[in-house]
Amino acid sequence: MKKTLFSRSFILAVMILTASSFYYLPYYVSKPGMAQDLTEIIEVENGYEENGNFMLTTVSIGRANIYAYLLAKFREYEEILPLEAVKEKDETDEEYNIRQLHYMESSKISAIEVAYKKAGIPVSYRYNGVYVLNIIENMPAENKLQPGDRIFKIDQNTFKTQQEFIEYMSNKKEGEEILITYERDSKTESVKIPIASFPDGSGKVGIGIGLVEDKDINVDPKVKVDTEKIGGPSAGLMFSLEIYNQLTENDFTKGYKIAGTGTINPDGTVGRIGGIEQKIVAADKAGAEIFFAPFENGAKDSNYEAAIKTGKDIKTKMKIIPIDSFDEAIHYLNQLESK
Repeated sequence: MKKTLFSRSFILAVMILTASSFYYLPYYVSKPGMAQDLTEIIEVENGYEENGNFMLTTVSIGRANIYAYLLAKFREYEEILPLEAVKEKDETDEEYNIRQLHYMESSKISAIEVAYKKAGIPVSYRYNGVYVLNIIENMPAENKLQPGDRIFKIDQNTFKTQQEFIEYMSNKKEGEEILITYERDSKTESVKIPIASFPDGSGKVGIGIGLVEDKDINVDPKVKVDTEKIGGPSAGLMFSLEIYNQLTENDFTKGYKIAGTGTINPDGTVGRIGGIEQKIVAADKAGAEIFFAPFENGAKDSNYEAAIKTGKDIKTKMKIIPIDSFDEAIHYLNQLESK
């Protein structure tokens, strides 16, 4: 009898534990991710080889169940984030993932432009339309379009830029109907959608979508950047350094393992990112010798300041270098003695 009671209690406990692991709290947990050699994901056609390597650093982030939440409370360099710190208001998981993948795509394009222009190689763009990032609730596009749809034609009109698209829509009036032609899962579809006023009282009209430009960059020699499902814009600086290094005969790695982070703008400026502490830990574990951190023009709470603090806490031997632009990173590497 006691054995049977124990078995039932054990099974019940297992069921409760299993069920609770699928119950998510209104938080995310971020922790150190990986540091990956960029030669594994970036290939310039007939590019030069390097003796050292540039590394992409990431943060692992996911919704917190009760166990992940409790573990993060007691583990160093794991951070508990409220939903609003990660996702935009009313943003679905699908919309969040699409936004992150778009940020990565934009980061790749900017990195390619910066690197090729620095190497004196011209670039050009091909406009493909706009991607739907999110759908505004109770607006006409709801249940007709989905996040990730690529709109490439409106009323039989194609556009060369996102601005042309926006200007065309701004001339529409409430009650008018437009024909949207879009691509979803490699299939072309069309749907008629009426124009309506936005519910925020702004007086503006539209169909109720958030959008971003979809464009390709054309370069010669060709470059392949395979990021699979890595999201976010924070690898921009390191992408640009790896691409430039493969384009030029001079090896800027000088034989070192060089990690780093930071967004990259088409003009080469480097911007702030999230999770710098976790990225320092990931780079240190991967054996990086140098780490580039956004300096933010010397701001008091810059990524660089947080990186230095974390570096001291974990007693890293990495040199943490403040960077505000692509050119600053190249200047530092030019002064670096080869191994």
